[in-house]
Amino acid sequence: MATRDPYSVLGVSRSASADDIKKAYRKLAKQHHPDLKPGDAANEERFKEISAAYTLLSDAEKRARYDRGEIDPSGQERHAGYGPRGRTSRGKAYSGTADDSFFGGGDDWFSDLFGGGRRRPGGAGAGAGMGGGSAGGPTGGSAGPKVRGSDISYSVTVPFVEAANGSKRRINLSNGKSIDVAIPPGTENESKLRLKGQGLPGMGGMPNGDAIVEVHVESHPYFTRQDSDIHVEVPITLNEAVLGATVNVPTISGKVAVKVPPGANTGSVLRLRGKGVVNQATKQPGDQYVKLKVVLPDPPDAELVKFVEQWAKTRSYDVRKKAGLE
Repeated sequence: MATRDPYSVLGVSRSASADDIKKAYRKLAKQHHPDLKPGDAANEERFKEISAAYTLLSDAEKRARYDRGEIDPSGQERHAGYGPRGRTSRGKAYSGTADDSFFGGGDDWFSDLFGGGRRRPGGAGAGAGMGGGSAGGPTGGSAGPKVRGSDISYSVTVPFVEAANGSKRRINLSNGKSIDVAIPPGTENESKLRLKGQGLPGMGGMPNGDAIVEVHVESHPYFTRQDSDIHVEVPITLNEAVLGATVNVPTISGKVAVKVPPGANTGSVLRLRGKGVVNQATKQPGDQYVKLKVVLPDPPDAELVKFVEQWAKTRSYDVRKKAGLE
């Protein structure tokens, strides 16, 4: 079968950028990787064609030579007198397989995309479509594909306090199984948990892929998190602020009694040691910071208004000047 124009294979124009070519390849490779359709020979051939097209067009020198008509879509030399697809005994055959830089260096994303380790063409263990054959073309090779199973992504949503303290969530896998996933204490939003061997099955005796579980932590109505510390704003009354008091303050492990010192003000911060989130690296808990907010009666108390009117006649203080606003 004649090798098709690589631009047509990838569905891009001749003016496509290198990034456009890579994006087109990645999209097609996800659709046609042999892991997804085991035993489908037509799909394997399609994947080989896609891989060969990308290998040629991702190489700037080979792409330029192809555009100038010096090599054909399979990478073979074109020589005068032999027609557009002719070849002399000195012609350099192009195998349609990727070079080393395709499997490593800047394109290691391929291993992440399909869960495989580094697979080189032409040898035992070469992945399907990687052309482990002779110089005759991209469809050479008789060895069966040996490919590690692909990873599969899942997501779970966990309430803020459960993520902070640790929890479990049940997920349904693509193979029909249900498993309980342990959410470690201190799990942050968009953290990823890897479940070994719970992805798609491998081919040719290769191991299964993994399940990658992304954890989404719900926001909380009054707690916020900064690293391993918890922050919360707690309202107090005028008399609690002026005279001092003991008030109940929520933490991720339940309410605790906290002493508000006399003369406390809006913006005053109290520190509760060890009441934060466990640090995953040190395994030590952070702290909780309680920011006080003085709240006046609503509606205003008539007696309080009368008292303040009398008090203000002989006393005053400039809070805006102290804050640098005047």
